[in-house]
Amino acid sequence: MRSVYTARVTDSADRYNRLVEEIRREFPGFRVVRKDRSRFQQLLHYGLCLITLGRMRRYLDGYQTTIGRTVYVTPDWDCRDADDRYVTLRHERVHLRQFRRYTLIGMSFAYLLLPLPLGLAYCRARLEWEAYEETMRAAASLFGIEHVRGPAFRNRIIEQFTGPSYGWMWPFRRHVDAWYDSVLAALTPADGESA
Repeated sequence: MRSVYTARVTDSADRYNRLVEEIRREFPGFRVVRKDRSRFQQLLHYGLCLITLGRMRRYLDGYQTTIGRTVYVTPDWDCRDADDRYVTLRHERVHLRQFRRYTLIGMSFAYLLLPLPLGLAYCRARLEWEAYEETMRAAASLFGIEHVRGPAFRNRIIEQFTGPSYGWMWPFRRHVDAWYDSVLAALTPADGESA
């Protein structure tokens, strides 16, 4: 008889693998590439360090990044808990869909430059709001709505908008708090059931 822990790990891995297969069917050519093995991603890392005056130093080892049909992942990706990878990949699937909708050039232009590259990057914030809404739904489905209500989870997401990680894309804490509360209010009981 399987232990509860073994069953949970197996269920988590199965859920993650099913999501990967869904994404592969939706996006032919989808691939996952380690950031530390991509010279382009390394250049982006150094560029982000430069333009944020050293405040964003975790791009290579702390953030997953989607460009086109490729999700660039941190070196520890395969060692991460399957539930963590599942939640993250649901977020990244939103970006895959955005790239399909807006094209590589359109998405890059909006994400990086409109209206400003730092501080007031409203288009980047809009694109990330959509993806972080999915992060919240995915986390609620696995860990319960109370987990998403918790201050640690909330503050981590809000910091992405107001801090240096995304270039202070929308530094208006009250506005980001209001967005977060509206997403919380829209979560349904089905979002909060454990998967």
